[in-house]
Amino acid sequence: MFSSRLSEDELRRLPDEELFTSSLEHPSFFTHILKRYQSAFLRRAHTIVKDGDAAEDVVQETFVKIYRRGVTFTSNGDGSFRAWAYKVLTNTALSQYQKEKGRGTIALSPELSEILPDFGEEEARGGRENRNYIASVLGRMPENLAHVLSEFFLKGKSQEEIAQNENLSVGAVKVRIYRAKEMFREISKLEVGS
Repeated sequence: MFSSRLSEDELRRLPDEELFTSSLEHPSFFTHILKRYQSAFLRRAHTIVKDGDAAEDVVQETFVKIYRRGVTFTSNGDGSFRAWAYKVLTNTALSQYQKEKGRGTIALSPELSEILPDFGEEEARGGRENRNYIASVLGRMPENLAHVLSEFFLKGKSQEEIAQNENLSVGAVKVRIYRAKEMFREISKLEVGS
């Protein structure tokens, strides 16, 4: 890997994947991961838990999980760490939201609500089943499809933003979203039927 004697400037220039895998051997490098992601993670966590203190707790717990689960991370090139880290953050935030707001609802886009099965009026009001259900279905999907679905529907990013972040064409993003929605529907049918 890398020497622990890299300069601050050299560390700042390392791609996320290299910096993160190096931090497993040199824990002091993880500080740079924190600096890169803390503000964005706080914004994202706040959109889910709707509370500043809870968002900070979610981000702290996310960084702990990321570091502890570091050995399970496998790099698939640029952007793979970011996608993996945001998946950990989203799952942690949804779990926290469920704990703190057991009876609250999570704001889902109308399009995502369309592809969810009908849980019935009482359950839909609670929102807990929907959150658990979404996390369960996303966990059964290929990572690239789950990621694009999460980015588009849960994080509210535009197709153009996703395309830019993932180095894809807008057309490719549209196809992935379409395929992800179809797969979500198929998995939903299987889960509801079981």
